[in-house]
Amino acid sequence: MGGDHGPHVTVPAALNFLRSNADVDVVLVGLRDAIEAELKACGARSNPHLRVHHASEVVLMDESPASALRNKKDSSMRVAVDLVKRGEAQACVSAGNTGALMAISRFVLKMLPGIDRPAIIAALPSIRGSTYVIDLGANVDCGPEHLLQFAIMGATLVAAVEHKDRPSVGLLNIGEENIKGNEVVKRAAELLRGSDLNFIGNIEGDGIYKGEADVVVCDGFVGNVMLKASEGIVQMVRSYIREEFMRSILTRLVGAIVMPVLHAFRRRLDPRRFNGATLLGLRGIVVKSHGSADVFGFARAIERALEEVRNEVLHRLIRRFGEVEQSEASS
Repeated sequence: MGGDHGPHVTVPAALNFLRSNADVDVVLVGLRDAIEAELKACGARSNPHLRVHHASEVVLMDESPASALRNKKDSSMRVAVDLVKRGEAQACVSAGNTGALMAISRFVLKMLPGIDRPAIIAALPSIRGSTYVIDLGANVDCGPEHLLQFAIMGATLVAAVEHKDRPSVGLLNIGEENIKGNEVVKRAAELLRGSDLNFIGNIEGDGIYKGEADVVVCDGFVGNVMLKASEGIVQMVRSYIREEFMRSILTRLVGAIVMPVLHAFRRRLDPRRFNGATLLGLRGIVVKSHGSADVFGFARAIERALEEVRNEVLHRLIRRFGEVEQSEASS
């Protein structure tokens, strides 16, 4: 029910997802009448692989997380996360209020053993394919130990979904030298160097898009600012290119000639392809879609959740942090 478009996007996206994933069951959680009206408009209806689960309340996009958690116990968001907790669903995907989703998920699902805080991770496009960045906004203030936990979580997820044995991990900093950064980042670098992760050291912001590391670690304040700035740059570049090619008849003709190249360029920078940020560290898989996602983008978020279920990300995290606790106990 959440996001900028609600069922007008989420329902068609679920239908598109099922067309290419016929062995998966999807539960549409929310106001039954609104969902069934959208199904009817799409020429579809409930079936063994697609069912509607009614929830009588909706969390508003500007509602405070505390209010959503305390006052709306039958919200679509709360009910969807409850389904994951009870094992009736293996993952929850939402385009709704990020703060409310984080608060509800943490309250209902609880944290995995050995993890203090959940963190948001997502893939961003890079020269080498994609780079995963954690944290993208869940934790504004972090200690060195939290950044180490984020790194372990991020490396575990990337190893699972990208099938890499030892993903490289970089620490986002204002310089590559060990003396750079604040005390939290310096101490975090020491902890990362002492871990068994494939830590390659500090990287600067441009290293994310150069693909210098598979996983880039930072606190949520820095990560969210970086993410929003990146989205703005993509929009600016697209706008500039469009303006230049529409400047005259000659430039329009040139634009028509290079149109295949422009389409390829647009696809590579299309943020919809990378839609779907995971709330890592919880006892369940929760994926947050961008609130403005269209049908294609929201379907990608569902596919992200499916990838994590099939690659057993949750079980890998439990096993990995169990190993960390055993190592700390023996030392």
